[in-house]
Amino acid sequence: MRANAPYYFVPGLSQWPIMGALAMFFFVLGMSNWVNGVSWGPISFAVSMAILFFTLFGWFRTVISESEGGMYSDRVDVSFRWSMGWFIFSEVMFFAAFFGALFYARQIAMPWLGDLDNKSFLWPDFGAHWPNTGPAGTIESFEKMGPWPIPTINTALLLTSGLTLTWAHHAMLANQRGKLIMGLALTVLLGAIFMGFQAYEYHHAYTELNLKLTSGVFGSTFFMLTGFHGFHVTIGAIMLFFIMIRCMKGHFTPEHHFAFEAAAWYWHFVDVVWLGLYVVVYWL
Repeated sequence: MRANAPYYFVPGLSQWPIMGALAMFFFVLGMSNWVNGVSWGPISFAVSMAILFFTLFGWFRTVISESEGGMYSDRVDVSFRWSMGWFIFSEVMFFAAFFGALFYARQIAMPWLGDLDNKSFLWPDFGAHWPNTGPAGTIESFEKMGPWPIPTINTALLLTSGLTLTWAHHAMLANQRGKLIMGLALTVLLGAIFMGFQAYEYHHAYTELNLKLTSGVFGSTFFMLTGFHGFHVTIGAIMLFFIMIRCMKGHFTPEHHFAFEAAAWYWHFVDVVWLGLYVVVYWL
């Protein structure tokens, strides 16, 4: 039990949950109308992002002040660990749905449609090959994104970032604040470089390969998987950046630093997802 911490901390009334729900309401409203061409859709989306960032900033500031004020006992620490574990599990299921969609389209639906009994229901000269461009004129021809050089470079970047983050964790346990901050800074930098390369890859796909979100099931699964992964890399890098700021302010001790561990768990999860993407999407 931590010194001066209550048996189990019970927070008071908070406005942050309802603010988060409000942000999600405007997000769903904005995105659903944006993709359907409604003019005010982007405005609703922007409002949702403003509310969300305000909520996250205020809510995390409250939690940090409670933690640094000695309000959290070891029992609260266990609750945080279970919460983060279940959150990452939900993220696993999220990506499993997209990987499952890709597997079904490629390994089950495409061979089934290629059977002689089913060809009569499709267009003439249908070929059960991957990626499929659909009937002539329906989907513009495109080139598949290969594993070299950018995806391979990005793989090396993320694997290296996992090493620098582990180095930072060992520095935390050894109470070596300088190495800790250096390791976090390198990890954040590698994540930023990864996102820069992915932005260039998307530009290359659209302008030179004609590979777009509308390029059939391959285009939709490619951009959904890589796009959501890139979003998670961005979120993870932001988390680690603020953890680095807290380390520079003297927060955390070798015994109590779950916020650092939670961000590290998330980052390693992002690394593992990318390895699956690299093999399934770019190589196979």
